[in-house]
Amino acid sequence: MKIVLEPIGIIRTPFKKAKDAPRQAAEALMYTAVAEIFPPYREALEGLDSFPWVVLIYFLHRTGGRGDLKGVFSTRSPHRPNPLGVAVVELLEVKEDSIRFRGVDMLDGTPLLDIKPYYPTL
Repeated sequence: MKIVLEPIGIIRTPFKKAKDAPRQAAEALMYTAVAEIFPPYREALEGLDSFPWVVLIYFLHRTGGRGDLKGVFSTRSPHRPNPLGVAVVELLEVKEDSIRFRGVDMLDGTPLLDIKPYYPTL
């Protein structure tokens, strides 16, 4: 089975190197970033501003390989069978071509795969 994912945008953050990025978004509420949304997906932002929190799903494009997979499902390691990142972030602003958010653990240039509203009561 082949799975193909198309990025919907690119995440712009202050972190150029993995060693500088926080370990997870929940520990990084002092940092803000912008996700620039590609033109075919911009209409999908409509209504997103009614949610204070969203889930970002992104591709960990600079992991440098899979590494040792033993026990990886019990860790937050970026070295995984499928290098997908997931972060719950605070939505600060929605523009016609981007979102600004707080809670940044991604590297600059990270491909954004999806955005979903977050309901903390679920």
